[in-house]
Amino acid sequence: MMSVVSSQPFIKPMQPTPSISPGMQRRHTLPASEVRPLNTQDAICVFEIEREAFISVSGECPLHLDEVRHFLTLCPELSMGWIEEGRLVAFIIGSLWDKDRLTEDALTLHKPRGSTVHIHILAVHRTFRQQGKGPILMWRYLQYLRCLPNVRRAVLMCEDFLIPFYLKSGFKVLGRCAITVANMTFTEMLFPISGHAYMRRNSEAIRFPQHPLTLPLAKTDEHVDV
Repeated sequence: MMSVVSSQPFIKPMQPTPSISPGMQRRHTLPASEVRPLNTQDAICVFEIEREAFISVSGECPLHLDEVRHFLTLCPELSMGWIEEGRLVAFIIGSLWDKDRLTEDALTLHKPRGSTVHIHILAVHRTFRQQGKGPILMWRYLQYLRCLPNVRRAVLMCEDFLIPFYLKSGFKVLGRCAITVANMTFTEMLFPISGHAYMRRNSEAIRFPQHPLTLPLAKTDEHVDV
């Protein structure tokens, strides 16, 4: 069973520096931007974003609503949501797997003793696409996984047009995935997780930056809706 105690410093609010005087700010108690694990109360929002993002492209959702609830119940620590002023704008859902390659069972099972994180889905709300949130959230998620001492790799399956996006995030192509959905085929990709000893030793000193993390996007990223 994995321990997530040392990973907690990675789930911290992103607090941007106000660009206006404190007296002119909107009065509310919600942080402007934060990243946190998801829970079952987020399931409907997650599914609505997922359905809009995937049905229009492929006609299939990676996870149905009951499956979203299933994974957010069994392994919420392997999810990550980007919240802006109380609104979910992007998310990742993962689970543990215990084999070298994905099989049909990986779509629905969580293997607590596994050392592979199966990333089921990364999705961004349509209003917030083309802003680089997909690459940023994936980067933060992969850094977070480095704090989980039993995790050795992350894998996912994607359609071919998404391969360049995941290559830029550091994934490598493993080959054709054994899983098919309807008439759709997928490529399986791998991200090796390393640096665990260093991360555990320094976990108490690790904090997210106080300013929103931004990454320069190549022009080709503009065509990826994440």
